[in-house]
Amino acid sequence: MTYEEFADTRLSALLRYAVMLTGDPHQAQDLVQETMVRVQLNWRRVARSDVPERYVRRMLTNQFIDWRRGSWARRVLLRGEPDEVPAQTDHAQSAVDRDELWSSLSRLPRRQRAALVLRYYEDLPDAEIAEILGCAVGTVRSCISRALATLRAEYVEVCS
Repeated sequence: MTYEEFADTRLSALLRYAVMLTGDPHQAQDLVQETMVRVQLNWRRVARSDVPERYVRRMLTNQFIDWRRGSWARRVLLRGEPDEVPAQTDHAQSAVDRDELWSSLSRLPRRQRAALVLRYYEDLPDAEIAEILGCAVGTVRSCISRALATLRAEYVEVCS
């Protein structure tokens, strides 16, 4: 498989994964772009791996965890007017719930957030998550457990 074939077939899946990690489609595009540049520069090594997609997903995850030492999360994002007119249906509560979820996820440490996304969005087993994160299976379970405990505690606090 060539780099071009890989990019054509897997780019959209990598972008969806990056959106789940970052919570922002624009930051996800930047993350995937930086990762794919690195993939292209190291394509021989990537292509020699048993599962190139898993290798690239690990690169993307590591890029997310280390990305600019966290400074990108503190940037102020200015947004123009939306191109599309929103539907006239009242979706206030679902928007509030979604915003609360993204807010809670954004406060988790990056490794915990990545582990949650890999488990519940990508539906990967612990062994694959451990391989992507570069840690032991027990560490993956611990990260997920701590992340869920944090989210539960926030939920109880909000509901009280």
